[in-house]
Formats: sequence, C-alpha cells, structure tokens
Amino acid sequence: MSNVPGQLRYAKSHEWLHLEADGSATIGITDYAQAALGDITYVQLPKIGAVLKAGDTFGVVESVKAASDLYLPVAGTIIAVNTALESAPETVNSAPYEGGWMLKVKLADPAATSSMLDADAYRNLLS
Repeated sequence: MSNVPGQLRYAKSHEWLHLEADGSATIGITDYAQAALGDITYVQLPKIGAVLKAGDTFGVVESVKAASDLYLPVAGTIIAVNTALESAPETVNSAPYEGGWMLKVKLADPAATSSMLDADAYRNLLS
C-alpha cells in the first residue's frame, strides 16, 4: 500500500498539497504516482512568478517508463521551485513528501484546498 500522510490534501491526478500557515502551499506528487512512474530521470518545473489556474499543467516528470504532465490542484502564483530536482530527480522516488517536493505556491484562495481529497478519500481512490 502507498504511503498517504494524513496531514496532506490530494488531487485525483495524484498530486499532494501541504497548506502552510502563511496561505502558501507546498506541492509534489504522491508515493503512488512515483511508484507508478518508475525511476524518475527528469523533472521540468515552472518559472517563479508564473500565475496558474487550478488544473493547469505546471510541469512534466519523465521516467524510464513514460512522461507525465503535472497538474496544479489549486490556483496560485509560483513562489519557489525545488531546483535540487534538476540534478537529483530520483529524489522524487526516494522521498516524494520530503526532499522530492516540487514547488511552493501562494494560493489565490486558500479555502480552495478544502475541495481536495483528504487522506482517507485518497486511499479509497487508490483501492
């Protein structure tokens, strides 16, 4: 069974979101997603300052199996990207919820995260 931390919110497209106290959010892909992709070889992320709507593509993950688009679960402005993934994309496989985070977003509406799946609902989606 995939690791599904209880404090995160989840998108049906297998991105996770951690809401920060300042109204920003850290986003990455779930343990399930990285396992399905296999060994990740490349991560393409957006530029800081990009303004995206919920559902917009924010990047691409390439693995030995396939390339997969990444979707922003909520609207916001990109305030940070994990540049460490440029030289170590495999971190997404080994630590998807820690060092493998992908970006930080200043949310247009922090309340929008409430429409995302909680850990139990995401586990149900996977089963």
